[in-house]
Amino acid sequence: MRASETFTPQLPSNVAYQRAKTLAADWLPPTALAATAIGAWEAAVRVLSVPAWLLPPPSSVLAVTWNSFGLLMGHAGTTLLEIILGFTLATVCGVSLAAGIASSRLLERSIYPFVIASQTVPVITIAPLLLVWVGPEITSKVIVVAIISFFPITVNLVDGLRASDREMVDMFRTLGATKRQVFLKLQTPSALPYLFSGLKVAAVVSVIGAVIGEWVGAQGGLGWLMRVSAPQLQTARVFAAILVLSVLAMLLFMAVAGAEKWALRNYPRSNTSRR
Repeated sequence: MRASETFTPQLPSNVAYQRAKTLAADWLPPTALAATAIGAWEAAVRVLSVPAWLLPPPSSVLAVTWNSFGLLMGHAGTTLLEIILGFTLATVCGVSLAAGIASSRLLERSIYPFVIASQTVPVITIAPLLLVWVGPEITSKVIVVAIISFFPITVNLVDGLRASDREMVDMFRTLGATKRQVFLKLQTPSALPYLFSGLKVAAVVSVIGAVIGEWVGAQGGLGWLMRVSAPQLQTARVFAAILVLSVLAMLLFMAVAGAEKWALRNYPRSNTSRR
């Protein structure tokens, strides 16, 4: 090495370190905020001597969650089955409906207004009718989940199918592509980000749909457990069920986000995407 040269140490490129740094940057702020809120909740309940039946401290909620873990997981399995079946039904119906609306002006004019109008009716008013029509079994809950979940899937996919570059569509047609080929080769791939956006929203609201269905009438599930625990002043158990429902919603969201990442792994990134 020449005397005039100075030695500058080079830090090795550590992929694991960079991933850990990115993970910490993503999760540290919400984790700190959640810890602060939980700590304030615990302190406020104890300082103000709030009765446990009115507002239990987080420590009591965690204790009930641990002691009733088997009970909670049993009812969580029922709720999860309703969510998966309803979410699958909503996805199939939403994708099919969106494809028809985007492909046919007649379907758009005749069906799309009813799709929008369907969301003006509160689901809580439909659930009792479904209970009368199909009974208290799992079918009524699956339908409620599908009703509340299909709208974001349909609307987002319709917008995605319409968002195709008109110049690309004209080029495909100039090259002799049929309407079906334009739909499958151009519109569908470009609409995938919109579809997954709708699926992520639907995955979260599907949990709400399952709880509504179980709250109105059911023989099991976390919503049913909350409904029977509240009149018995088992407030900590209600919060424990809410905690499990929140975890279910986050896991469903992460599952859809993981599927999105895999499906769009070769999708071109925008200039504004995070690196």
